[in-house]
Amino acid sequence: MRLAIGKASFLLTVCFAAAAVGQTSTPALQSDDQSSTIRGTVVNAVTQGPIARALVTSADERFATFTDGEGHFEFDLPKSSTNSQSSSIGASGYGSGGYEPWIGGKSGGTSFFPFWVNARKPGFLEDSNRRNRAIPKPGAEITITLLPEALIRGRVLLSDSDAALGVSVQLLEQQVQEGLPHWNQRASVQANSSGEFRFAELRPGTYKLVTNEAMDTDPAATVPGGQLYGFAPVYYPGVPDFAAASTIRLTAGETAQADIPLTRQPYFPVRIPVASAEQNGLNITVSLPGHRGAGYSLGYNAGQQRIEGSLPNGHYLVEAATYGQNSKYGSVNIAVGGAPVESPAMTLVPNSSIEVRVTEDFTSDSEQRPSGTISVNGRSFAMKGPRLYLNVSVESADDLQRQNGGSLRNPTGPDDDSLVLENVAAGRYWLRLRANHGYVASATVGGVDLLREPLTVAPASTIPIDVKMRDDTAEIDGTVTGADKSVQTDESDAFSGPHAWVACVPLPESPGQFEQLWVSSEGKFNATTMVPGTYRLLAFAAVQPNLPYRDPEAMRPYDGKGQVVHVSAGEKANVQLQIIPPVE
Repeated sequence: MRLAIGKASFLLTVCFAAAAVGQTSTPALQSDDQSSTIRGTVVNAVTQGPIARALVTSADERFATFTDGEGHFEFDLPKSSTNSQSSSIGASGYGSGGYEPWIGGKSGGTSFFPFWVNARKPGFLEDSNRRNRAIPKPGAEITITLLPEALIRGRVLLSDSDAALGVSVQLLEQQVQEGLPHWNQRASVQANSSGEFRFAELRPGTYKLVTNEAMDTDPAATVPGGQLYGFAPVYYPGVPDFAAASTIRLTAGETAQADIPLTRQPYFPVRIPVASAEQNGLNITVSLPGHRGAGYSLGYNAGQQRIEGSLPNGHYLVEAATYGQNSKYGSVNIAVGGAPVESPAMTLVPNSSIEVRVTEDFTSDSEQRPSGTISVNGRSFAMKGPRLYLNVSVESADDLQRQNGGSLRNPTGPDDDSLVLENVAAGRYWLRLRANHGYVASATVGGVDLLREPLTVAPASTIPIDVKMRDDTAEIDGTVTGADKSVQTDESDAFSGPHAWVACVPLPESPGQFEQLWVSSEGKFNATTMVPGTYRLLAFAAVQPNLPYRDPEAMRPYDGKGQVVHVSAGEKANVQLQIIPPVE
């Protein structure tokens, strides 16, 4: 059985040295009689037990060894025989003068080259929740952790318990995007001749399964010119829509069993005329009204200027969009009830162009504001204002949707400083505003707060978005205790990575903007351009890319942890934090 999942690398990387540092931070040179040996252990991130026969290699694979039965490994590295200051750094980032991992040369040189070690073994993944950068001293023991993979396996079954042939299954994964959980398509596999399927190399997380629509092509059960039969999309454990589907919550190393029953159904012809002639095709989606998700299949007949195909009994929302710039969108609702359907014509209307009107409420002098040039099609324009410092975009607020979020229109000349989102299809979107000067104090449309609520775009909408910018920021300064310093032995090393990370989470209904601040090797952090507001500050040993900071319910386990801080414009707050573990 072939899986449609990309082959994972199963790599966990540990950095042993950094690039060039100044003379003032040069560490003591290694003596000639000191062995250049790296020793360590590869362990299971869940059980902390040793992993035998794990392959441990240098990043360029010039050194390799297997761990023994206790998970131990050891590298004896040849010492540099020449000053590596004169050696070149190749494409892989390794000096050609030798493999001494802590210093670059023997004559007082200050150049360093990195030495990396990777560990991998089938059935294990990189443990991304751990600090994976270290600078061991000669003879020091290091530990590399690998995460056991999780699995989902099951069978696609017909109503008479026979296996369904040729049916593919999609894996949907819940991921955090911009602080909110969002469902995305992860992978797809085809069930084998026994109806069995398997998803491997999965990380701990939340998943759903859905079958793709499949027509019954069994010659023994199909009469030429007769009634068509097929299998409609079904979510595990056997429900027709996404909202009713069961979630599969996997922990590291867990295997879940998920069988999906299918029912053979009659399909009936569907024809939907399209009012506007489109010769370049249409992007068509078919879903249950109010339950968008993995859909059904209809095609576009350009010669007949109509959407056509077959669907089983039920109510459907059929949507169509043209391709490319200046695209159009249309939709119709149809009901199939045991007979062919001839729908009223679908009318395609142009996608929306939405103006973003920016008001600047800055305290700084106008001379301090960004200015520069923008190049469009080989022409350069001198520009000022929001066009230079404010990035505007939208992304779908609905799960499993691929709505066209459009793009920011290019300026037409030096006097065009307008911000217009073009080619935005009808749908619900989150407005994304990223500024490198000042901060977004508010963003509204028709009284809706777009910093907290989605933007609803109707066909051919022209309602503008109003954005207010301010620059009266606040400052937060602090220290963090409780981090594991064993991963870092040279605090002067510029590439040793942050000591920890601080997440600044705005409290619900409070102004503020989420930030993640890196903590220095001395345990210090500082943010000089914080948006005024009330925050919960949480210190973690590693950056938290999947923190659901915009979901109050998901953040409830952090109540009472960290420190709540309020900062007003121009104010500076000092805090002390303790490292806490992330909520699983």
